[in-house]
Amino acid sequence: MSILEGVFPVLPTPFAPDGTIDRLAFSALVDFVVAAGADGVVFPGMASEVEKLSPDERAILVTDLGQRISGSVPIVVGASAATPAAAAAFAEEGRKIGAVAAMVMAPAACGQDIAAHVEFYGAIAAKTCIALMLQNAPSPIGAGLAPEAVAKIVLAVPAIRFVKEETLPCGQHVTKIRALAGNRLDGVFGGAGARYVIDELARGANGTMPASELADVHVALMRAWRGGDKKRARALYSRTLPLLLFQAIFRVRATKTLLRMRGLLDCELARAAGPELDAGDRIELAALAAEAADLFDRHPLQRDI
Repeated sequence: MSILEGVFPVLPTPFAPDGTIDRLAFSALVDFVVAAGADGVVFPGMASEVEKLSPDERAILVTDLGQRISGSVPIVVGASAATPAAAAAFAEEGRKIGAVAAMVMAPAACGQDIAAHVEFYGAIAAKTCIALMLQNAPSPIGAGLAPEAVAKIVLAVPAIRFVKEETLPCGQHVTKIRALAGNRLDGVFGGAGARYVIDELARGANGTMPASELADVHVALMRAWRGGDKKRARALYSRTLPLLLFQAIFRVRATKTLLRMRGLLDCELARAAGPELDAGDRIELAALAAEAADLFDRHPLQRDI
């Protein structure tokens, strides 16, 4: 298994005004993150509204992703499901289009029961040969496992080669998981929208898996960090943080609105539950985007909100 590292944006699912998936817009977003210099891509994930996609929609877009990427960067396929059989099927779907790892979050029913998690991931591993990435999201979305629990699961299931750690405090957890799991892991990624990315990188995270609207800026941050320019990396982090805090509230709706403002989406439609932007929110997002506009070299702000 090759080491994965860097910026792996989670692609959103674009919808047409009639509510159907927009495959052309999806391909354009794939092109954007690759051209921005992303080290890999993730799909589908929570930022993709995965819970609102039908199996057919999911399969179509995963296939489109594989064809569009065509081996240019690594793909991590989202494979979370309620049962090991379903998760393994999603993982295999990804493997067949060239994905190098399958990201899986155990169902809520596993709770804090380490044995249940081991059984769940072990059953997936028995049905697919793709490397697994354990996604540890906070409650109520995920189990919010302690680092010690994550390490025990990793040590018990050799197929788990990566962890995406999103339970607070993320930085401390990255340190502890790396120490407890040792060389049994090929890497730990940060998530949580890249809101803690500098701390995660400082503690040895392989990279970050944020949403995609700031992919180019996150790539610039990562390149600065890798090149030893910590001051530049921190400056970019500080410049993006207000937008990331806004996105923490409105999630995919903020992501899609900013992508539309940058000319990368025509339709902001979202299926996910959660708050919608009102007129005041749109004014605030426009102001935050304007403050960071000089960072958007490839796709500058084009549209009023």
